Amino acid sequence: MSLDKIDLGDGLRTSPQGFGAMALTAVYGGTDDDSALATLEHALDVGVTFLDTANVYGNGSNEELVGRLLARRPGEAQVATKFGVSGDIRTGRRTTRGDAAYVRECADESLRRLGTDVIDLYYLHRVDTRVEIEETVGAMAELVAEGKVRHLGLSEVTADELRRAHAVHPITAVQSEWSIWSRDVETHVVPAAAELGVGFVPYSPLGRGFLAGSVGTQIPEGDMRRTFPRFDADNLDANQVVVETVRRVAGDLGVTPAQVALAWVHAQGERWGLPVVPIPGTRKAARVDENLGALSVRLDTDAMAALDEVSDAVVGGRSADPLWVSSGRE
Repeated sequence: MSLDKIDLGDGLRTSPQGFGAMALTAVYGGTDDDSALATLEHALDVGVTFLDTANVYGNGSNEELVGRLLARRPGEAQVATKFGVSGDIRTGRRTTRGDAAYVRECADESLRRLGTDVIDLYYLHRVDTRVEIEETVGAMAELVAEGKVRHLGLSEVTADELRRAHAVHPITAVQSEWSIWSRDVETHVVPAAAELGVGFVPYSPLGRGFLAGSVGTQIPEGDMRRTFPRFDADNLDANQVVVETVRRVAGDLGVTPAQVALAWVHAQGERWGLPVVPIPGTRKAARVDENLGALSVRLDTDAMAALDEVSDAVVGGRSADPLWVSSGRE
């Protein structure tokens, strides 16, 4: 199957919906490589060719998994990976690094794990506030000049950081959390991206499964969601009003909650006039198909109004460390 490609930014053409491969590592519980690879294969089969990974996911094992796919299906995917975070993202014990030497070191390691000569989109995963962003992006630009990277991206940057980075080298895309219950990026970052012609890649567009209705009232041990305030037991209970609204809208339209949540993100791209390619993650091939169904869902005025209103009812921050996300540094 083939989906019409869109221009995400700076000439990078991708499928209109991507795949967040982080879900295929043990951040939300256990998994195995064979079933994970089968899910990735299915994504390519149905036209989802934009694959997102990072060096920190599974301490490199996620990139190796994507590399296995690339070896079996050469030339079919556009791969984005990231650097700049070290430590354990499951527990929140992590730090950032963005000095020029580290940029090059990480790129070479990612190329080796992916088994490729060039990375389609290379993101700074988090800004190292101890290093001027001009230094980090300057080193990333050298990778483009050398042919190791095709396009540059930034994750969870402020509007000011985006503008400064874009002045050094064209930025193709910003990746930040953006969904019905995470809209803080609309204050500064999204307008800046629209102004500069930079595409947007919303991660966790399904609210880490919450907006799809797949999260219960308790988060199990070992699940990364336990580190996020809005998944605390009390907050999780209070936030049920959000998913109930999503379910009601889905019922009215005859679609699933996940499709409503993704359709809302696509609609926001139209509202703001910028390319938006969400990257929902899943372990199941059937969920890939379900998520793709969102591309044909159109939310009417009443549905958008209901979803916009409920976003103000969210309880709890999206990060335990406010400085870890762009809104905490704006």
